[in-house]
Amino acid sequence: MATFLRDWSYRFPWLYRSISRGAALAVGGYERLRKLPLQGIQIHPQERVLDLCCGPAEVTPILAELSQNVVGLDASPKALAAARQRLPHVEFVEAFAQDLPFPTDSFDWVHTSLALHELPLPDLEQVLREGWRVLKPGGGLLILDLHAPRQPLLWPGLVLFLALFETETAWHFLKLDLPQYLQQQGWQAVRQTLHAGGALQVVQAQKPVA
Repeated sequence: MATFLRDWSYRFPWLYRSISRGAALAVGGYERLRKLPLQGIQIHPQERVLDLCCGPAEVTPILAELSQNVVGLDASPKALAAARQRLPHVEFVEAFAQDLPFPTDSFDWVHTSLALHELPLPDLEQVLREGWRVLKPGGGLLILDLHAPRQPLLWPGLVLFLALFETETAWHFLKLDLPQYLQQQGWQAVRQTLHAGGALQVVQAQKPVA
């Protein structure tokens, strides 16, 4: 069940953004937080990039600096209105991540940040299947999301954040071994790095070439 503060975070994006920027200090600041999924990879200017569940374009500007072919997708008209105002030169599409309106094998990269934990497991599975479908063979999946902290002192803050702003899907997500799940689904070269005392994870994976 969503809390009233979660509803407020949608009505007043500055509220959620302010809290996120405060939490980002644990990884060296908000800009570094948003760049974490891109560490160790190289996106070429002509490669096509899908920013999945892009929201009001928090990471899209970074992707647009690397590629001339970035597409942002989100189901929220309000978020996309803000995204289009921020980046008028980028294509934004209103659609659900569970049913992507793109041809098979049409992107070189699919990126998503801090979105998968908001999905029930069946929807998460469908989103990842759709990500697989639209990626070209050899294409890369880039994920930044929550992770169960390795340091006990971090748990109280995370519990408070989840209680105020998230739903029960976030708790289910913390129990999911995402790298193992991706490997079971056929993804290759799965690599996980933990940040902020283990409270955040970056997972990079590749769709097989054949």
